[in-house]
Amino acid sequence: SGSIIILLGLATIFPSLYEGKFMAKMSMKSNMLLGKGDQKKGFWGNVIIGAALGPVFTTCSPTYFVILATVLPVSLVKGVVYLMAYVVGLSLSLFIIAFVGQKIMEKLNIAANPNGWVKRGLGILFVVVGIAIISGLDKKLETSITNAGFFDVTKVEQKLLQLNKSGEVLESRKLAPEIVNPSGFVNTDSKPITLGELRGKVVLLDIWTYSCINCQRTIPHVNAWYEKYKDRGLVVVGLHTPEFGFEKVQKNVEDAVERFGIKYPVILDNDYSTWNAYGNQYWPRKYLIDKNGSIIYDHIGEGDYDVTEKEIQKALGIDENLDTTVDAVSTMKVDSPETYFGWSRNINLGNGKSRLEGNQTLAIPSKIESNKLYLGGMWNFSSEFTTNKGAANIVFKYKSKNVYFVAGSDASTTISIYKDSVFVKDVVVKEEKLYTLIDGNDAGEHILEIKVKDTGLKAFTFTFG
Repeated sequence: SGSIIILLGLATIFPSLYEGKFMAKMSMKSNMLLGKGDQKKGFWGNVIIGAALGPVFTTCSPTYFVILATVLPVSLVKGVVYLMAYVVGLSLSLFIIAFVGQKIMEKLNIAANPNGWVKRGLGILFVVVGIAIISGLDKKLETSITNAGFFDVTKVEQKLLQLNKSGEVLESRKLAPEIVNPSGFVNTDSKPITLGELRGKVVLLDIWTYSCINCQRTIPHVNAWYEKYKDRGLVVVGLHTPEFGFEKVQKNVEDAVERFGIKYPVILDNDYSTWNAYGNQYWPRKYLIDKNGSIIYDHIGEGDYDVTEKEIQKALGIDENLDTTVDAVSTMKVDSPETYFGWSRNINLGNGKSRLEGNQTLAIPSKIESNKLYLGGMWNFSSEFTTNKGAANIVFKYKSKNVYFVAGSDASTTISIYKDSVFVKDVVVKEEKLYTLIDGNDAGEHILEIKVKDTGLKAFTFTFG
């Protein structure tokens, strides 16, 4: 694609290369074919006309040729969208020319001149972009922009969560979308369930995933509500939408459900069909659905358990004292974002090259910045996780009370945990799940160091609390 864009740039800088005898001959042949197609009525005549239009439009505009050559072979959908956008733009241009007249064209004379500085400037830009694509400079620029803090998805997500930290009682009630394309069921005796069959009951739909610490902290509250109100008209349905590939495995979900003491039905949403139907973007998220199937309350994240329970009672038509048997989640401030190890999201990598797949041999620098991930030793970067090859270490300066680690290992791997250079404990990593590394007494800035003794640790993400 870089080479094609360079050729497009050269043709724009030097129009004579594009408008020479070859293209003129190509256009003439195409027009002759177009005439034959018009004379031949019926299906095959239309096929001939369609085949002829490609070269005709290619001679009129290189844009059409670029879409056909670079975009369409990669993605049919994207190619069709680009072609439609091109057709719409071309049609609008022709309409404006016809409607407004020659005066506008006179004002656009500089831009329309094929030998003018505007088009030659665009040609130079195309050449530069093409060279960047071929040499890989476009990827390096993207990585540099990301590492500089622009387009930081984690920061955007945190701000959105802060804006939506309280539950919302919905004034205009929206009908709850149905469960779409479920991948499996837990606690249902393998029988499928739908929201439609639950009409007449109040439903609490809890969107979660088992390796998410925020989700884990809400589960005791959901369990308590289920036990308290299940015989009074409340149905709790867990929608398990995985963040990582290992969370798609039904046996893993079943083990997590048993470990957390979940008794209510859980539906696997491995392909995000129901997640997308609700337009969701967060773990956890709770939707309260009334007896008519309408969403009446929506809560993002942790907290506001008293508000949520009051809304449950209101929907059930009861008014009682709230459940106070479950400890409230600490509201202690956390100033460290969720930090990913896999190359597709490792924007907080402090040493080495982020967004780069494959092996990297890294060394821990002497200066450690807050909320930056530092790796020592040889690591292989996959999309979701990073795996060490031989002895290795991990360093992270965090600002929170607790540190959690989503990790796994094909064979048992022992890691040693240090907080501010003081040994805390050894953790044996085997199953792919969330491990608690630091269970602190107070929030503050500390340095976490993990020493990995064995090969094969799969590091997915750090989360903090």
